[in-house]
Amino acid sequence: MTKTPKTLVLLCAAAAAALFAGCGDAETPAPKAAQETPAKPAVPEEIQSAARELLGTETQVLAFGDLARTGNQQFLAANVVPKTPTHNLPGTIVTRAVLAEKKDGTWAELLRCDEHLKNGKGYLALTPLEPVTGWRLQFEQSAVQGLVLYFTPLQLAGSPHVLPIGVRWNPATKRYQSLDRNFENFLPEAPSLENARSRLR
Repeated sequence: MTKTPKTLVLLCAAAAAALFAGCGDAETPAPKAAQETPAKPAVPEEIQSAARELLGTETQVLAFGDLARTGNQQFLAANVVPKTPTHNLPGTIVTRAVLAEKKDGTWAELLRCDEHLKNGKGYLALTPLEPVTGWRLQFEQSAVQGLVLYFTPLQLAGSPHVLPIGVRWNPATKRYQSLDRNFENFLPEAPSLENARSRLR
């Protein structure tokens, strides 16, 4: 029996409909790669141990690696305040934080955030005169500038609109220093709090 062109077209259309009938979205699972978020790399025990030595047992490592783009290993660790129904502020709230670098096989502290912001040369510019009991910590990793941190003091008396203090690695001085209000130029440290007087308002 010879099939006419019209019959062939109808047979092809029927075959195509049967082929695509089983390809509905409801039956096709989404690829696993699109559903799963990649896990953060595990913190090496050496870094976790060094962080505990600097800040105590309740320490969380927030970032590690070549943070300053100098070729040296560093880590950022903090005592993080857990979120609760009465404390649900945005960002990471910390009471203390530290940045450390591995030198000659040992970890050396580069920057400390407790009641004030300090490095090995003194108090960072813009650090508040009043002791700070908590900070909102935000940070980002730039491919060019390395780690950039923003420390915002919480509950400063008489300062309803507190601005964040930017901190970044200064390749010229080879240490972490605070930045001006445009987050562009580095500010020198001060040996005493009076000289590091804050202008946070």
